Amino acid sequence: MEATRATQAAKANQANQANHVKKQSLLWKNLKRYRALFLMIIPGMIYLIINNYLPMFGVIIAFKDINYAKGILGSDWIGFKNFEYLFKTADAWIITRNTILYNGSFIIINTVMAIGVAILLNEVKKKLASRFYQSVILLPYLISMVVVGYLGLSMMNVESGFINKQILPLLGIDPISWYAESKFWPYILTLVNIWKNVGYLCIIYLASIIGIDNEYYEAATIDGANKWQQIRSITVPLIMPTIVIMTLLAIGRIFYSDFGLFYQVPLNSGPLQPTTDVIDTYVYRGLMTLGDIGMSSAAGLYQSVVGFVLVLVANYVVSRKNRDQALF
Repeated sequence: MEATRATQAAKANQANQANHVKKQSLLWKNLKRYRALFLMIIPGMIYLIINNYLPMFGVIIAFKDINYAKGILGSDWIGFKNFEYLFKTADAWIITRNTILYNGSFIIINTVMAIGVAILLNEVKKKLASRFYQSVILLPYLISMVVVGYLGLSMMNVESGFINKQILPLLGIDPISWYAESKFWPYILTLVNIWKNVGYLCIIYLASIIGIDNEYYEAATIDGANKWQQIRSITVPLIMPTIVIMTLLAIGRIFYSDFGLFYQVPLNSGPLQPTTDVIDTYVYRGLMTLGDIGMSSAAGLYQSVVGFVLVLVANYVVSRKNRDQALF
């Protein structure tokens, strides 16, 4: 009996060794066969490691009182004291509220408008006209926020701005000091964000819509469905995976704000800060004033962790409703 078991164990061991040798041989064959592709991957992998993974070592800065003479590793460990900069300040509630409300509204409004514009562009059948409209819509996304800030200044300057000099007199309204009146800026920032970012999202959704088989629309037309019914019953359901993915990615960055939008466009105007100040701009001002990179690192880590948790929660909710549309 023991001899039989020993024989079976030996055979199993030989089979495992043979499989291991076979896998190694197959691996080397694939490496040799696709060596050109693997060589092409190397520069991208090196860039990814240097740009994305090595900087993760800097996470420890959030828990240290950085002393440049001692270096990062030699600086004193202070635990979570750097995080008190965000949570114990009187402005913590304001900047957190602004960050979440602005980004939440941007996600909803940009998604709806981008889908609408993509559907309209899909109805343009002339190829040249379609390419022209796509280029015009995408152009604002490629413009630097510094340029956008000065474009806004040319429109809203109190003395020589286009709105104060040309538009408001026609309406019988006195000139407005735009950079001193905070009540207008939630709408201004939302409009600027829509103008700048809808084009990028629109191209993504347009690519998804173009991929839909025309037979669906032809069958719906034969059944008497109008355009609205086709959009509601065919277009939106079929591009829903793309919508879900883009929304999940946006939710992951809901605690990150477009620094240029909230700093360059309002031109860092003091009276506007209660309305335009978000976590990124607040940390930047704190860094420029105090020069404490530990506090800034703590804020960045806080944003990353919260964003990661939000992605997990949002993805879990999506997976509960439709597993195929979840990220993982």
